Amino acid sequence: MGAIILKYRLKSGVTQADFEQWVRTVDQPAMRGLTRVQAFNTYRVTGLLMGEGAPSVEYVEVFEIDDIAGFTGQDMAGETVQSVMGQFMGFADAPEFLLAERI
Repeated sequence: MGAIILKYRLKSGVTQADFEQWVRTVDQPAMRGLTRVQAFNTYRVTGLLMGEGAPSVEYVEVFEIDDIAGFTGQDMAGETVQSVMGQFMGFADAPEFLLAERI
């Protein structure tokens, strides 16, 4: 099992309410409908556990995927992911996409 982890802030002018409504109604249903995606959750970052200051990101997304190669090689190019990704890029400012393996 592998994971894709996204870290990002919202673009200037994007409201938290508008973004989170889109996550619930478009992003999560579409991504959770892909057969290789075992779980997909979006988290609003609310603070730091330790230290002072503001977190470096506002949101984190975690995809648990049973076939990363299939997802990146096939699903990423598919209509569902491309449509959702295009919309997502209108909300997110410089997202960081991380590939991870469970140890």
